[in-house]
Amino acid sequence: MTDLTAHELWTEPTGPASQYARMIPGTSAIALHRAAATQPSGGRAAESEISDGTLHRPAQARTLAHLLLPQPIADPFPLYQLVIADLSVMAIACGLPLLISPAWGIPQTSIPVYAVLVTLFAFSEGLYQGSEEPQMARIGPILARSVVLATVLVFIAVQVELPPLALLTTLTTSLGALLLWRYWRQRAWKRWARDAEPRNVLIVGGGPVACSIARALRNDPLHHTIVRGFLADDVPLSPAVLGRIEDLDWLARAEFVDEVILALPDEPDRTRDAAEIALQNHLDIRAVPDLPADFWLDAAIERIGEVPVVTLHREPLPSTALFLKRLLDVAGATLGLVLVSPLMAAVALLIRLDSPGPVVYSAERVGAKGRRFRCFKFRSMVTDADRLKEELRDRNQRQGPIFKINEDPRITRVGRIIRRYSLDELPQLWNVLRGEMSLVGPRPHPVDDVNHYQLHHYRRLDVKPGITGLWQITARSCPSFDLNMHLDLTYIETWSLRLDLRILARTVRVLFAPEGA
Repeated sequence: MTDLTAHELWTEPTGPASQYARMIPGTSAIALHRAAATQPSGGRAAESEISDGTLHRPAQARTLAHLLLPQPIADPFPLYQLVIADLSVMAIACGLPLLISPAWGIPQTSIPVYAVLVTLFAFSEGLYQGSEEPQMARIGPILARSVVLATVLVFIAVQVELPPLALLTTLTTSLGALLLWRYWRQRAWKRWARDAEPRNVLIVGGGPVACSIARALRNDPLHHTIVRGFLADDVPLSPAVLGRIEDLDWLARAEFVDEVILALPDEPDRTRDAAEIALQNHLDIRAVPDLPADFWLDAAIERIGEVPVVTLHREPLPSTALFLKRLLDVAGATLGLVLVSPLMAAVALLIRLDSPGPVVYSAERVGAKGRRFRCFKFRSMVTDADRLKEELRDRNQRQGPIFKINEDPRITRVGRIIRRYSLDELPQLWNVLRGEMSLVGPRPHPVDDVNHYQLHHYRRLDVKPGITGLWQITARSCPSFDLNMHLDLTYIETWSLRLDLRILARTVRVLFAPEGA
């Protein structure tokens, strides 16, 4: 293999904060420390050994997408959104001419049938079946044929005399509206993709193929991807080569990896081993097939630069539930800010009168996937509290990396009151609106506390932090960090919208029987 060098292929990740890791993380977390990087995982080989030499995927429940799509995608929610949007656009495009005159379009009762026919014809030509939306040069002819066929069928089926103007109007408005909508959607998607949070990728392999993939990913202006590093058994360790294939298990957790790309086209055994580990850790998997890069240029295969790759596994995400969770966050934070704004004004006035310094305290916290953000709170301590923290660390009464002491001398008089009733957390509703936090989730920890984490503690960073959570409503005063971790991981692994609503209801009740923050 060709040696990798930091100067050629590696730059320290500097991407923007990511709001998001998988809502349901892998349950096979490894309680190993980063110092054990070069030690092989003794039990992994036995766990991943398959008697017949094949890689077995875990059984997944069949969904509507599996029944409808010849090659179902892992996350059908975007597909459903696109189909509903196309149907809505066609309904509007066909309905508007009828407002001018009934002779300008098809009857209202035929519009739903017409819209569904256009969608089905487009579906039969593959418009909705790919994981990525095709370019406009391919979308245009597909939509044109679909609109013409659907229009002809509807006009044949309608048993009334329709003027030619209705045929022309239906064709032009439907096709024009769909093309404009698709064009606007692609422009908006590209703009969003430029500002989207990056995906963390590990490349398994260290040869020319792996180098080419890394170079193409770094130079891709549309898809934001951070190559965290390489795993290679035959290349010396370096800032670029983070470890060996057997280290994938713990490196996936330590580097908050979203996807693994297997760039070992001529090494099926190592590829199988790496794919098994990635699958156990619920990572997306793509692989370089054992094919010449310059053959079959028209094949239905994805390319990263000039390297052909196939998708072996896409981790399914509860997109619909997460979308509803985000709606709940936005609605709850907005309503909360409106309802408690008088209370927040009163708290701000008391803080201003009680002690010198800013009313709102802003500090770095560690959020999902280890990304940092500015977390807002009402100031409940003296202005130099961060400096005094290190001087008081030997009095820490919490077990584990989290710092807290009773009768903290840094807390002000008003601070004791607002912390007792958790009023100091109210400004974090703004963090929720910004998408940095959720109403419910693990509490965001300070950077210096996270620096004391062990590797298995990083599992709590798989989700956005929250204002409240299981720990706040069940064991708020317990000093055990292990119990805190247990409750956070219980929430992560059993998460549902119903659980969020139950926690929010319990939180309101706990506030009226305060135990202290």
